[in-house]
Amino acid sequence: MKILILAAGQGKRMKSKMPKVAHKILDKPMINWVIDVAKQLSKDIGVVLGNGIEQVKKLLDDDIKIFEQKERLGTGHAVMSAEQFIDNNEDILILYGDVPFLSKSTLDSLIKVHQENDNEATILTIELEDPTGYGRIIKKGNEFIKIVEEKDTKAEEKEIKEVYTGIAIYKGEKLKRALKNITPQNAQGEYYLTDVFRYFKKVKIVKTDREIEVAGVNDRVQLANLEKKIRKEILTNHMLNGVTIIDPDTTYISPDVEIGIDTIIHPQTYIFGNSRIGQNCEIGPMTRIKKCVIENDVKIIRSECELSEIKSNVSIGPFSRLREGTIIEEGVKIGNFVETKKTHVSKNSKAQHLTYLGDTYVGEEVNIGAGTITCNFDGEKKNKTYIDDKSFIGSNTSLVAPIKIGKNSLIGAGSVITKDVPENSLALGRAHQVNKEGWLLEKSIQKVQNIKKGE
Repeated sequence: MKILILAAGQGKRMKSKMPKVAHKILDKPMINWVIDVAKQLSKDIGVVLGNGIEQVKKLLDDDIKIFEQKERLGTGHAVMSAEQFIDNNEDILILYGDVPFLSKSTLDSLIKVHQENDNEATILTIELEDPTGYGRIIKKGNEFIKIVEEKDTKAEEKEIKEVYTGIAIYKGEKLKRALKNITPQNAQGEYYLTDVFRYFKKVKIVKTDREIEVAGVNDRVQLANLEKKIRKEILTNHMLNGVTIIDPDTTYISPDVEIGIDTIIHPQTYIFGNSRIGQNCEIGPMTRIKKCVIENDVKIIRSECELSEIKSNVSIGPFSRLREGTIIEEGVKIGNFVETKKTHVSKNSKAQHLTYLGDTYVGEEVNIGAGTITCNFDGEKKNKTYIDDKSFIGSNTSLVAPIKIGKNSLIGAGSVITKDVPENSLALGRAHQVNKEGWLLEKSIQKVQNIKKGE
């Protein structure tokens, strides 16, 4: 089975320079929600793009086939733009890039009815209290007759509650043939995909009652309202699976996040991407995590972690920032106002205060004193700092990379270290201290004398 996703709409009501399907829900672009469920059903996926095609392309994996709808002439025309993707001998499921919350289980039901009944087409419908804006399903008894678009409905048809969601599966050969017969003879002057059903003999309906799954996004108000609903479902599932979420109203978790049992999520916490958090962790409050792997018994308070790996029994924060490429091993403590990037901190080491570690390897049982900086950028390139096991870096130290600090070495506080330090060594890099005794007293006397002269 092939899957074609229609995502060429301009999205004028979003009032944005960005294509509608690129707008994010829980930090995940709308189009990627649809593609992810499609990938659970098929390896052969195509996307029809139009407005902002280059922006959307950047969000798609290389295995997604891209087709361009150069003119906006309706949904039928969008499918025509991907005619070469339609296979005469294969079913094709058509989805929409602005309908992000369809579940695999709902689509499985649609596909099952289609295949078991050998239908030419099978349509997903829903009954709505307010069907305004949707095409109406016209039936005779239980038999499908046709779909009438909202702008073409007569007065009595407007009262019909069962509507077309846009989601349907077709026999490829029948769809290809039907597309050649439809015309833009309607109120919009467009090629309606709904018109193809006139040329199918065996069409069946599968009705869903999950409104959130078939709801589309047309403006930012709908975007916010839908995000709120799906966020509630995501958080509910985590709580039912053994995660404590103190305040669901201020907690945001992406759909791809995994969290182990007995982990506590505090208020104002944001966990995005395909992050994985282990058991018995404590995350937040006021914490943001994106695309991280976090093992068991980790505590992160008021901090930001992105594209990082954190092993078990680690303490992060408050006010820490772990940037991409950070690896934190077991038993490490990263404290307030510490920033890391492309840095590996080994077991039981500590950097507790006011420190920057960039392009750095820190060995086991190392202590990084407050105010330590690895000076990794020389104006042209980034350089590496290597600090071996059991070393002690004194407060307010600058390590000018490339540099290696040997095992079990001590760096005196306030040093600027520019050369490698052998193991078991003391290194000092300070200017010689000069004390001028009585200097302030002399300055005070001189000031008084100057004042008297001025009189």
